[in-house]
Amino acid sequence: MAKEIKSVILRSRDTIVADALGVAALIVILMGGLVLPGLI
Repeated sequence: MAKEIKSVILRSRDTIVADALGVAALIVILMGGLVLPGLI
C-alpha cells in the first residue's frame, strides 16, 4: 500500500503542487477577510 501511495504522489506531483498553492491562496484570502474588518 505504501508503494501505491508513493507512486500516486510521484505521478501527480504537479497537481499536488498546484493544489497546495490554491489552498495557501484560500487561507491568505480567508485571513485577509477576517483581519480587514477589524482595521476599518
